[in-house]
Amino acid sequence: MRTSAQMLGLPIISISEGLEIGTVKSLVINPEKGSVDFLTIEHEDWQVSVKAIPFKKVIGIGEYALTVDSEGAVIDLNEIPIANQLVNKKIKITDARVMTRKGELLGSVLEFFTDEENGHVIGMLIKIKDKEVILPSETVLTFGKDILIVTEDAPSYFLDNPNQLLNSDDGEEGMFFDEGMEIKNKQIELLKGKKLIRNVEDPSGNILFTEGSVLSEEDIRHAQEVGPGVLVGLSMNVEA
Repeated sequence: MRTSAQMLGLPIISISEGLEIGTVKSLVINPEKGSVDFLTIEHEDWQVSVKAIPFKKVIGIGEYALTVDSEGAVIDLNEIPIANQLVNKKIKITDARVMTRKGELLGSVLEFFTDEENGHVIGMLIKIKDKEVILPSETVLTFGKDILIVTEDAPSYFLDNPNQLLNSDDGEEGMFFDEGMEIKNKQIELLKGKKLIRNVEDPSGNILFTEGSVLSEEDIRHAQEVGPGVLVGLSMNVEA
């Protein structure tokens, strides 16, 4: 388990060449899977194009360096549309507001914890009034650009110690989702059959769902495809 702060700024070492190929500049979040999918690289010779490493290409994350098999693990984001799309979504977890589906503001994210084996975000450190607590990612419905939408019962999942995130029923490290399906299914379960109290628009300003509509499973899946911003809009604009 690693925090984002423990990964940012780490030297990236190619094992095959025995060379430092840059440092970790940023973590690229996949909001559908709730995971870190790419690490962007800072290198003085790469000022024009944005280079990154897929998280699945990471061999290890140590205290002093992050290792990859070879420099061949590095990709140009401009040549990988999916990766470029994730970067452009600018999903950030740190500093995001944490809000329940019914609009109750719980606090803000100070840090998040990642399973270093697969990149899944397994929990967040959040500040609530005058205290700090750990929130497992199993409570997250939507990873938005500036907001995390969580279940109404999220406070009942608060933990005191991040090491508690590593305790799971099946002995696997961390609580994460299989390709994001659990997040998507939970969104469908909570929103299906709900009535919209106002119009919901797509990122371009076009009306996707009209006031008074009753959400079907197909509607919610369409919103999931459009992006997390639309899911936030649905979550915040349905009857309780």
